[in-house]
Amino acid sequence: MSWDVRTTLESLLATRILVLDGAMGTMIQRHQLTEADFRGRRFAGHSHDLRGDNDLLVLTRPEIILEIHHQYLEAGSDIIETNTFNSTAVSQADYGLESLAYELNLEGAKLARQVCDAWTARTPDRPRFAAGSIGPTNRTLSISPQVNDPAFRAIAFDALKDAYKDQVRGLLDGGCHLLLIETIFDTLNAKAAIVALEEVYDERRTPTDERAPLMISVTVTDLSGRTLSGQTIDAFWASVSHARPLSVGTNCALGARDMRPYLAELSRLAECYVTCYPNAGLPNAFGQYDEQPADTGGYLHEFATSGFVNIVGGCCGTTPDHIAEIAKGVEGLPPRTLHHGGHGGHRGQAVQESSSVSPVSSVVERFTQFAGLEALTIRPDSNFQMIGERTNVTGSLRFARLIRAGDYAAATQVALDQVRGGANLIDVNMDEGMLDSEHAMTQFLNYIATEPEIARVPVVIDSSKWSVILAGLKCVQGKPVVN
Repeated sequence: MSWDVRTTLESLLATRILVLDGAMGTMIQRHQLTEADFRGRRFAGHSHDLRGDNDLLVLTRPEIILEIHHQYLEAGSDIIETNTFNSTAVSQADYGLESLAYELNLEGAKLARQVCDAWTARTPDRPRFAAGSIGPTNRTLSISPQVNDPAFRAIAFDALKDAYKDQVRGLLDGGCHLLLIETIFDTLNAKAAIVALEEVYDERRTPTDERAPLMISVTVTDLSGRTLSGQTIDAFWASVSHARPLSVGTNCALGARDMRPYLAELSRLAECYVTCYPNAGLPNAFGQYDEQPADTGGYLHEFATSGFVNIVGGCCGTTPDHIAEIAKGVEGLPPRTLHHGGHGGHRGQAVQESSSVSPVSSVVERFTQFAGLEALTIRPDSNFQMIGERTNVTGSLRFARLIRAGDYAAATQVALDQVRGGANLIDVNMDEGMLDSEHAMTQFLNYIATEPEIARVPVVIDSSKWSVILAGLKCVQGKPVVN
């Protein structure tokens, strides 16, 4: 690249609110494509139905994807997303196209870069950026799909991480300026993606200052204010802030009106820039989105005047018309001010711990913070934090007997009694000579992850063996303690 992406982005973000694009799927649907369009010549004889695999269009109908990218930039977008939301081997397995994962991301990134480069050449004073879209996949690491087996997972952490590595390699090789881990409904999935990109950078020995800036966006699934896997916004931020993203934000599931309180909370907490790209309201009975562009633009105008946002755009149901109204609504408004005084995702930022939702703050303190489904913040005036030690095979004969017998349901009751007894954290130790400690740690942590009353508190992963600690970390979506 002929210019430093991070430096350029930070310079722009210091002066104005940037605009992301809108929905890709909504625009693709307008073309009313047939099975033949998705197949093209290359996949004419493929064994699976391919209609609906929108990511495949980067290979079979690239001119449509290019046109959509152009329309969003014409509408005022500064950043466009690659058409790679489902371009992992995990998601492509539904279509029998697992082997195409790298190629889909490579070509998707090239298309977005082609359009961005053309527009940047046209208006050098206003560069455009391609963000590599990394979706959540159709699997979850924190929830069992089998009601009668809470410890079962449809995919393992390492398998999901490896799938993300293929995606990251393709997006980087295709020239993406940024990477965007988005629509996060399970924070453990997002952590797998974060580990994946770190491993890719390590394998390539990519210097820190040459790594693509990272954007992270979470999905609050309903008015409970939690993700699908049960985390609150503050617990989510505590769990991913170690990635030091360029930005964190909210997208999908809700329209802007219903998203507001969760965006306000994230804006209060985040050490980095904040994004918001909501749906065009909630879907109607036919799954269509009725919110008009002017309404969406009005909501995001209010978010901007409230000081909540640095980057705005649209998700499901939004179109270039919505993006044009959003761009008009935030034009000339000052961006959210970064918090000062810490060492977060950007130089000179810190967590704002006050109850105010104002994005502007003076120098503030940082406090120790852990998370299960909910955040645990330890302040100077906090009482002693109690750690439940009975879920430790070396400290509880009953617990050890239950684990050896494979009775995880009864063992979970031990953890529940600890939480109900006032434990702020749960210590889990499986170091016992007669146990497969890695397996026992995995099974038990997966089991209690499905029990909200237990899962709300952070876990202490306790072992003298690194392999057991690592096995435990791969099961925890929150921010645990390692002992």
